[in-house]
Amino acid sequence: MYEYFEGKLASLEPTQAVVDCGGVGYLLEITLNTYEALRKGDAARVKLYAHFAVREDAQQLYGFYDMAEREMFRLLVAVNGVGNQTARVMLSSLTVDELRTAIQTQDVKKVQRVKGIGAKTAQRIVLELADKMGVMSSGFGVRSSATNTQARDEAMTALTMLGFPKAAVEKLLTASDWRHEDGSEMTVEEIVKEGLRRL
Repeated sequence: MYEYFEGKLASLEPTQAVVDCGGVGYLLEITLNTYEALRKGDAARVKLYAHFAVREDAQQLYGFYDMAEREMFRLLVAVNGVGNQTARVMLSSLTVDELRTAIQTQDVKKVQRVKGIGAKTAQRIVLELADKMGVMSSGFGVRSSATNTQARDEAMTALTMLGFPKAAVEKLLTASDWRHEDGSEMTVEEIVKEGLRRL
């Protein structure tokens, strides 16, 4: 129904973006990888590839920075036991390239490390999608330059919007200064990905 939305980035949060297309604002659910790509890009002109999901109780638009991520999302939700939210968490925890490699090499343990993915679901994903991992465009390698405090605040928003209890997220984020071994500050993407592993 919708192929893509192209226009001005009206607002951006770690899990949502609003794209103004000719005066109409479209709210799209996004992955962390798409969020980081949008932060790095030109807000005056963005293009998100769309997936329209209809349920009995809701209609949602999902936006992806490139077609490869949307393709992976659609492959994931076609697997029994993987819903839209689970697929979004997977594509927030891993890049398209990382997930594709894990499926191609049958690395069930890597897939299972994603929050909410049990052993049976991970095995099903690998088995059902292994032969569908054709040539896809590269994933994301974007990093944010946000300050550490801002990064933690945005990570808090992202993790709670992904469904994790606020108290548990606060406890996790205050338990570390979120720096690399060399002392450099971790980005929003890195903090959220680590949070998804620990929560």
